[in-house]
Amino acid sequence: MDMATTYDLIVIGGGINGVGIARDAAGRGLKVALVEQDDLAAHTSSASSKLIHGGIRYLEQYEFGLVRKALREREMLLGIAPHIAWPMRFVLPHDARLRPKWMIRIGLLLYDWLDPRRRLPRSRAVRLDAPPYAGLLAPQYRDGFVYSDCWVDDARLVVLNATDAQARGATILTRHRCTALTRGDGGWIASVAGGGTSISLHARAVVNAAGPWVADLAAMASGDAPDTRVRLVKGSHIVVPKMFGRLGASPHGFIFQNDDGRIVFALPYEDDFTLIGTTDAPAPTDLAAPEISDAETDYLLDAANDHFAATLTTEDVVWSYAGVRSLYDDGSTDPSDVTRDYVLQLDDTRAGAPIVHVIGGKITTYRRLAEDALAKLGHHRGAWTAGEPLPGGDIGPGGPAVHARRMIADHPGLPARLLTRLARRYGSRCSAVLGEALSVADLGEHFGADLYAAEVGYLIAHEFARTAEDVVWRRTKAGLRLTREQIDRLDAWMAARLG
Repeated sequence: MDMATTYDLIVIGGGINGVGIARDAAGRGLKVALVEQDDLAAHTSSASSKLIHGGIRYLEQYEFGLVRKALREREMLLGIAPHIAWPMRFVLPHDARLRPKWMIRIGLLLYDWLDPRRRLPRSRAVRLDAPPYAGLLAPQYRDGFVYSDCWVDDARLVVLNATDAQARGATILTRHRCTALTRGDGGWIASVAGGGTSISLHARAVVNAAGPWVADLAAMASGDAPDTRVRLVKGSHIVVPKMFGRLGASPHGFIFQNDDGRIVFALPYEDDFTLIGTTDAPAPTDLAAPEISDAETDYLLDAANDHFAATLTTEDVVWSYAGVRSLYDDGSTDPSDVTRDYVLQLDDTRAGAPIVHVIGGKITTYRRLAEDALAKLGHHRGAWTAGEPLPGGDIGPGGPAVHARRMIADHPGLPARLLTRLARRYGSRCSAVLGEALSVADLGEHFGADLYAAEVGYLIAHEFARTAEDVVWRRTKAGLRLTREQIDRLDAWMAARLG
């Protein structure tokens, strides 16, 4: 691979927006290089609430266009990534102190109406003191509503976009940092350092999708402080042991309205856990390694304890994570009110060397953002990603449950629980992960928590994994079940494998 070759496009940032743009551009025949300073989805894009949703709370902010756009994308993502994204029903308990029932009902009817395809079940009123909800919530919550949205494995969504971009010809450089970005004659020169070497990439255009570092990269490109109007907000989550199981025929989550006007989700997570989040807090100084604060932990625990019948304490928290969102600063005083829509700023002050700065956005709208970013650069034709499955997404009729049953029938010598997890993680690519394995012994070394050498080897070869952290916290969530010693043993095994 000749790193000095001129590319049509350099994308800087390996989060969801960056990989989405790289995939779309590569599929249109552009020569693309993507540069990411760490692992794919190492920061904001693996620290979300794992939802594909229109954002029902944005209706109160009159962002109807954003909600409608997001709901359209929700339907498309269900079609192209059915192995890592699936429908979920959300329970909204009614709190008479905050909003009257009629207001919530109208909002949910509008949410249903803004969904152009209406493939998911509509909203309805429910009794929370009757099955299947009885006993889950505090006794004062007797009435509520349910509506539809979707869940997604956010980090895997990033990795699969990058995998497909590479398959379509893109150069994916993880663990490479852009140290300089300058306009040259008829394009850009990006100085990139990684793996103990420095290289120069030449391109006709650049997309700055650096997330929390978008303003820094914009300053690097312009030589001064451009007006990017970025607002950084930290969002944190906690994970606790499972608080509720499957409610009826569909997976269910809960959405709680708090006295301060914010909302908190409680979601089923990795079979045995419940995920609770998120917060809106000032961004920390260290953008690369944000951590949840004690105040945020207390806030989330209080929200859960105000609504669930069970009581949680800090001792119940088995894991926590935090991420920094780069939002477009629309002047809102409350971080929760800052728009989640994206803004694409085109700087083409020098002919033949355009750069697009990506500010804001949601995981739900990443695919549409990619189309709009390429349009900013003059590529108005050739959009293709709406109907093309992501790697593993061609699982056939019946969805992930039927696919898992097929996997179990085809591999009688392997545990059903393991096959079900692999089916939801890799979709139609499960066979590539398993190889010729007929029994557990054929999967190689066991690191714990249903994680075997065969799967780790696949992640190294095909999904850019280089460390145990890449594997156990992003490609899988095995870290929830592994000990520190097991993770260290995996890290040593991977280091030896990678030489």
